[in-house]
Amino acid sequence: MKTAVVYWSGTGNTETMAKAVGAAAEAKGAEVSYFTASEFNADVMVGFDAVAFGCPAMGAEVLEEDEFEPMFSALEGSLSGKKIGLFGSYGWGDGQWMRDWQDRAKNAGAELVMDGIMANNEPDDAALSECKALGEALA
Repeated sequence: MKTAVVYWSGTGNTETMAKAVGAAAEAKGAEVSYFTASEFNADVMVGFDAVAFGCPAMGAEVLEEDEFEPMFSALEGSLSGKKIGLFGSYGWGDGQWMRDWQDRAKNAGAELVMDGIMANNEPDDAALSECKALGEALA
C-alpha cells in the first residue's frame, strides 16, 4: 500500500501529527512518502493508494490559504474513490474547519477512513494516539 502524507505546518504542530500518521502506516507495512502542500498535485496523487492530508485551522477556521487550500481545491475533482484521512491543529474555535473539510472531501467522493483528527495547539498523547490510528487505517 502506497500512502502519501501531505501537510502544511506553520508552527510544527501539524508536522508532528503528520510524522505520527506516517510512522504508524509504515509500522503496518505501508510505503509512506511525505509531501508539503506545495509539492503535491493530482499527477503525484495518482501513484498512491491512500492519502493523509494535514492542515491547521487558520483565520476564521479555514484551511491555510496560500498553499494548502489551492492544492486541495485543485485535487477535489480527483478524490472520488480515494482512501483519505484528515488531520490538523487549531488554536481557537470549535473545529468547524474540520467539519467543513470533511464535508468537502465526502462531497468529492473521497472515502474517509475515520473522522478528522484535531489537536488543540501542540498535539497531546490522545491526539497522537488518534494520528497513529489514522495511519493504521490508511495502511
